[in-house]
Amino acid sequence: MLKEKLKNFKIILASGSPRRQEFFNKLDLDFEIRLKPVKEKYPNRLTYYEISNYLAKLKALPFEGELKTNDILITSDTIVWHKNTALGKPHDEDEAFSILKSLSGTTHEVITSVCFTTTTFEKTLYNITKVTFKELLDKEINFYIKTYKPFDKAGAYGIQEWIGQIGVTKIEGSYFNVMGLPTHLVYKTLNDIANKQ
Repeated sequence: MLKEKLKNFKIILASGSPRRQEFFNKLDLDFEIRLKPVKEKYPNRLTYYEISNYLAKLKALPFEGELKTNDILITSDTIVWHKNTALGKPHDEDEAFSILKSLSGTTHEVITSVCFTTTTFEKTLYNITKVTFKELLDKEINFYIKTYKPFDKAGAYGIQEWIGQIGVTKIEGSYFNVMGLPTHLVYKTLNDIANKQ
């Protein structure tokens, strides 16, 4: 369906995340993966979805000047927002433990921003999902960190992994957004772009 509509476009996914790549495959889209290194730093004045929006746009900057007429570049960023703080990816086991301990028995928000860039426009959208964890035991947190090594994940967890299965008691919003991509928004936006051609 959408693949046919987009046959005159080239979709470029600028993400090394295997989960995001898998989502694009499941959306039945032809796409190319193109990666460019970016230092993921943002101004301290930014809060909430401003942070993920900024970082999603930042990831598009290295492609400036090299996009062709029918290219659609997609960049994305996910943060966990908890107690007025953005939780990124943990650097080590101690930080991962500290993050998961802070999420234990509470509700946090997962925010994913997606930036669509062409030669003529840029559009950034975001999606927010609320996730509630049960009170996690220290031994559960330690087992998860040692077994799954969640150092590439914002908030130090993957909801699709063991910790999500045993620990998440409630979700309000898109499950796929928590995994790193609000697929419904991506599908809708690409449809809109295709319909405007």
